Amino acid sequence: MVKNIISLVLLIISVALNVRHSWNTFNYKGNPESVKAMADLGIGESAVPFLGALALLIAVLLLIPRTFFLGNLLNAFVIVLIMSLALRAGNYKMALFEIPFLAMPLIMIGLGYPFKK
Repeated sequence: MVKNIISLVLLIISVALNVRHSWNTFNYKGNPESVKAMADLGIGESAVPFLGALALLIAVLLLIPRTFFLGNLLNAFVIVLIMSLALRAGNYKMALFEIPFLAMPLIMIGLGYPFKK
């Protein structure tokens, strides 16, 4: 029971973060800090819609029981990608900041889908 509650809370947080990240990615021109951060990471303007769509896809995949594992796997992959781009750019603070967000999909994989019987 406790395992399911923890998994549900992590699922809600992860879906909310991915939807928020997707929304912010699609509206990146209104946020100069976001534009600067993406430029520092070496992410071109042509890749921005792809990243927004990928974040939205991850949120949807997390909600479906059969694609829960795939959603978490893609989520972890994107976080590792961001961490590696930050390390390549010399931004160690951003890479360290992503560690808890990397742990979340890995923990969710271990706990499993919360509504699975």
